[in-house]
Amino acid sequence: MSLKKATLLIIVILLIDQISKFYIKTQFALHHRIEVFDWFQILFVENDGMAWGTKLSDFITGISDRTAKLALTIFRIVAVVGIAYWLVTSVKKKGSRILIVAIALIFAGALGNIIDSVFYGLIFNDSHSQVATFLPEAGYDTLFHGKVVDMLHFPIWQGVLPNWMPFVGGDYFTFFEPVFNVADMAISSGIGLLIVFNKKAFHQEEEELEAPVFVENE
Repeated sequence: MSLKKATLLIIVILLIDQISKFYIKTQFALHHRIEVFDWFQILFVENDGMAWGTKLSDFITGISDRTAKLALTIFRIVAVVGIAYWLVTSVKKKGSRILIVAIALIFAGALGNIIDSVFYGLIFNDSHSQVATFLPEAGYDTLFHGKVVDMLHFPIWQGVLPNWMPFVGGDYFTFFEPVFNVADMAISSGIGLLIVFNKKAFHQEEEELEAPVFVENE
């Protein structure tokens, strides 16, 4: 797969991701919900940290939420640069199509969420009890402190767990509880491809390692 095709895939995912986020941000107030099906809802939430709202400050004592947010955003930027290098290198080495598609998906998803984290605090105002405005006089936060917009919710099953279950018996449980976005789906799909099709994705690298090396006698 060529770098041009991989770039096109990245652009398409980024457009879908950002258009959906712009629409939700400018049409929904925070926590507004629309039920599409019993098992699928559009639910607007904002993620201030890592997966499922986890923050670095939850693990590192003595660090403020704002410092943790800045550190996380910078880490994401460094990580996406590394993923971009991996993608370009894999294309140059004529890596498998599955590998390049997977890396492109992960890169597009990571970049999509970075855009939120870096810029959304500046280009949108607050969504609490109101629909946000694009390019207001003052945004809801500073550069690198934006929140990631999530909206896809799949509560496939909801109910009270049986009492006989240890620790969680009798608790109300929703499967699937997390709310995510197109960028998250791209990242998960890319990682899934690498896990499920691991041998096909990395078969060329394995062949290079296993290939015999012949040394000419002088």
